[in-house]
Amino acid sequence: MSNLLRLIGRRLIALPIMIIGVTILVFFLMSLSPIDQAYSVLGENASEAQVVQYREEHGLNDPVLVQYGNFMVGLVQGDLGTYGANNASVTDRVAQALPVTLQLTFMGLIIAVVLATILGIVSAVYRDKWPDQLIRVFSIAAIATPSFWLAVLMILLFSSMLHVLPASGALPSFAQDPAGWLARMAMPAIALAIPVTGQLTRVIRTSMVEELDKDYVRTALGAGIPKGVVIGRNVLRNALITPVTVLGLRIGYLIGGAVVIEVIFNLPGMGMAILSGIQSNYTMLVQGVVLVVAVTFIIINIVVDMLYILIDPRIRTV
Repeated sequence: MSNLLRLIGRRLIALPIMIIGVTILVFFLMSLSPIDQAYSVLGENASEAQVVQYREEHGLNDPVLVQYGNFMVGLVQGDLGTYGANNASVTDRVAQALPVTLQLTFMGLIIAVVLATILGIVSAVYRDKWPDQLIRVFSIAAIATPSFWLAVLMILLFSSMLHVLPASGALPSFAQDPAGWLARMAMPAIALAIPVTGQLTRVIRTSMVEELDKDYVRTALGAGIPKGVVIGRNVLRNALITPVTVLGLRIGYLIGGAVVIEVIFNLPGMGMAILSGIQSNYTMLVQGVVLVVAVTFIIINIVVDMLYILIDPRIRTV
């Protein structure tokens, strides 16, 4: 138990260090942008006096290190800055957009994990037989399929031709209209999940095959224990250690892919926030959204890392 707590403590200590590193990277990269924040907010017709006043009020004339310090002070207080002529809050925009991105990401994750687990187990149990061959073809095709291309095909088929699923429109609240929410999220989540499903299926199949070939499985089967019981109690748990590690890396892909998919399906998430910020030259909005996405990815990977520790008892003794 002490080793387990020590390992978890290491991950938690590393969390703020990585977050600070991300803030430095994002802030200084955005500071290199040629876009003048004063003109992007006030407009090209703003007078020189207005521009000078804006820069002074928002600390744009300060050295970069001073600006970063002020940004970090605001970040600790939950303030990501303002954007636009009305000084809209970046934090408020992120608070509206982030839940949509997380909903899409986790719905895609659930679809990918469920499908990959089922397909990976079936493929390993029926190794080199026709179910295995079909699943191999599917997994390779899924890996080679870009999410944005699949999203366009699904819109053409299910929305334009069959008219069974909406490709645009407002996103209903899950609490008030779960059926409407599911219909609106179905195509984006499936398009996001399919490539990850193909990758996880291959990893789960490989892990399952390696476990099924071990001596303890043959011993258990020779003792008369049903194969389903052996797979469910022992093989599956041991085989999921490697896929969980891979899944942590794939979550980053899902978050990044969700940002793109949101634009295609016009979902009001972080992708649309970034797009509107780029189109309007709102550097503070782009900076805030990118920073939150990066920090979210770090936190999720830390959680997956700790889950990996809990699943694999051997790591606790390291």
